[in-house]
Amino acid sequence: MTTPKPAAPKLPEPLARIVEARHHDPFEVLGRHAAGDRVTVRAFLPRAQCVRVVEADAELTRIEGTDLFTWEGEASQVPERYRLSWEDKAGIQGVAYDPYCFPPQLGDLDLHLFGEGKHWDAFRFLGAHLSEVDGISGVQFAVWAPNAERVSVVGDFNHWDGRAHTMRVRGGSGVWELFIPGIGAGGYYKYEIRDHAGNAHVKIDPYANAFQARPETAGLIMAPSDYQWRDAAWLKERAAMDWQRRPFSIYEIHLGSWQRDEEGNFMNYRELAVQLAEYALALGFTHIELLPITEHPLDASWGYQCTGYFAPTSRHGTPDDFRFFVDHLHSHGIGVLLDWVPAHFPKDAYALARFDGTALYEHADPRLGEHRDWGTLIFNFGRNEVKNFLLSSALYWLAEFHIDGLRVDAVASMLYLDYSRKAGEWVPNKYGGNENLEAVDFIRQLNAVTHEQHPGSLMIAEESTAWPAVSRPTYLGGLGFSMKWNMGWMHDTLSYMEKDPIYRHYHHDLLTFGLLYAFTENFVLPFSHDEVVHGKKSMLDKMPGDAWQRFASLRLLYTFMFSYPGKKLLFQGCEFGQGKEWNFGEALDWTLLERPQHKGLSAIVSDLNRLYREQPALHEVDFDGAGFEWIDCHDSSQSVLSYVRKDRVGGALVVAVFNFTPVPRTNYRIGVPQAGFWREAVNSDAEVYGGSNVGNQGGVRSEEVSWMGRPHSIPIALPPLGGLILVHEPLPEPKSAVAATVPSAVKGAAEPAAPAVAAPAADLTAAPSAGQTEETPA
Repeated sequence: MTTPKPAAPKLPEPLARIVEARHHDPFEVLGRHAAGDRVTVRAFLPRAQCVRVVEADAELTRIEGTDLFTWEGEASQVPERYRLSWEDKAGIQGVAYDPYCFPPQLGDLDLHLFGEGKHWDAFRFLGAHLSEVDGISGVQFAVWAPNAERVSVVGDFNHWDGRAHTMRVRGGSGVWELFIPGIGAGGYYKYEIRDHAGNAHVKIDPYANAFQARPETAGLIMAPSDYQWRDAAWLKERAAMDWQRRPFSIYEIHLGSWQRDEEGNFMNYRELAVQLAEYALALGFTHIELLPITEHPLDASWGYQCTGYFAPTSRHGTPDDFRFFVDHLHSHGIGVLLDWVPAHFPKDAYALARFDGTALYEHADPRLGEHRDWGTLIFNFGRNEVKNFLLSSALYWLAEFHIDGLRVDAVASMLYLDYSRKAGEWVPNKYGGNENLEAVDFIRQLNAVTHEQHPGSLMIAEESTAWPAVSRPTYLGGLGFSMKWNMGWMHDTLSYMEKDPIYRHYHHDLLTFGLLYAFTENFVLPFSHDEVVHGKKSMLDKMPGDAWQRFASLRLLYTFMFSYPGKKLLFQGCEFGQGKEWNFGEALDWTLLERPQHKGLSAIVSDLNRLYREQPALHEVDFDGAGFEWIDCHDSSQSVLSYVRKDRVGGALVVAVFNFTPVPRTNYRIGVPQAGFWREAVNSDAEVYGGSNVGNQGGVRSEEVSWMGRPHSIPIALPPLGGLILVHEPLPEPKSAVAATVPSAVKGAAEPAAPAVAAPAADLTAAPSAGQTEETPA
């Protein structure tokens, strides 16, 4: 019969709470406690066999049945900052300063501002930061978990043992902190959080600056960056730039699938920077936009289910590698935008979901806190600390990585309480409406603060509804975004282009309707990643007809986009006609650029970007009706559109004409706003692009023939499935008049072919109505 061991003496409640790892303030028990000229030192070291106070050369006594050790002696023997030495069961020895002999490190002002939701740099005191206290080096940890019973730092420095480094809570702030001396950069860590039901949850640090490579999820303790930025001139120019009147052409990319190395692995930010800068510069883009590179666990989410709001994904390297990425692009005159996702977050148990055992970052009510369509949770925008988390994240990317702007994902889902919900699945606001008033306030604050703190930075909304004044200043009642994606234009235009040309004349309004609202917002025209996945087909395969017609239609579409009011965005692969839908798991099919038709498509994108940048009429007045004027929007029978673009003083003029059928239109006359020579700057049907070369031998001289209510007009050869961009050049004095047959300015088309059909002389006695050709088309 086994004799039972005598029970350990019952511990006082504070000590029992330490042993059971449920004490909210371990400093009440552990550390150095003076009483007059006497001092008590207590330590809790799991796995230790013996413990000594180094400075007193005194051994602590184990409290029976526990890993608690205690010593009492003269106060003069133990300084305020003292070291403990120990030996474990394996005979391994260690020595370090006792974390529980250090006072609180977080300032009251930081905690107050955070609680008010107004600490723009919360990332500087929350998270894990190398620190020095009284000349002693270590790491300062801080995390917000107001409903936790106990929080501990766990990591490879303490065997991931939640009993070893329990934190103290700072009053009613809900912030827990602990300075751990003797550890430094390079260690991995998480937080173990015990809820009030006694359950322990191991969570990542929401403010971590770096993480382990997937599928591991621990945070990485980082040293402060010593990266030497070289973009001071860029930032200064950006702050003073009138971006609304500047060319703005965005190349949207997903770093994991834009390019891979020879083994099919992800490339480092530095390698990508060099290749991408050269490529984007050659194509003429002014900015790149990255699909989210905030840390995320699942490749298939493309980054839109983010877990690390303060960390560039480790898939491509370190935070300093990403700093180089941005800096290198800036040095080549290319801005960097980042997709940023404040609308929702994933349910992963190790991340933000029910962070302290309660619905903390999210709403408890799933009618407010869950996106069932996406399987994600919605931030509680009414909670100050949650708003502060998101605001700090936005400012972190702008401050630490010199990002030029954020494209805010899924804004519509934030604005509407009933977004993608049926009746009974949502809760009205206090006025009975479907507007998410707390999210609206957050968005306005986000835009006001980012613009104030980082002049020249841009906030771009992906917003697909008719919510008014999305890109108008907050002081005028708007949401304060710089720009908004024009989803209506994108959907209407693609719907039109996907139709067989024989039916397009029935749907002419799809192309013209957008001008009714084109200047109500500061619009970006997006052909984004969302349009080339999930069975929507690649841009090339959306186009109807045979291979020649599909390429011609895509060249026509891009010519239309680059001449239309609004800034431009094109997703990777669309610029050269990727043949299949985008696949996040592999690199683009770059071998297609060896084929003439794909090479031609890339060439026209380059030329369109060049012309867009060079011609003020194409970019100076994108957001005001003064920069646009229809020539003819009524020629639905022939599926032809024509309009004028103007610069802000009206001196520079560009005419754009489009034929959305495969029928060439010869001697097609349009009225023009000024007499002169109209140089054919881009012809999407040029042979160098893979077209049939129906054109105007470099341009057309205007005639004093009244047409479409204008005193001057030009007869042009309008190519099949083709677009023309004609730049006005005033005629010189008669003594130095230039012949009408000016050489083509189209890149690579120094010897353009003659029009497919000779243009006969105009019959002025029976002039056709506006929008009709002067002879019956074939």
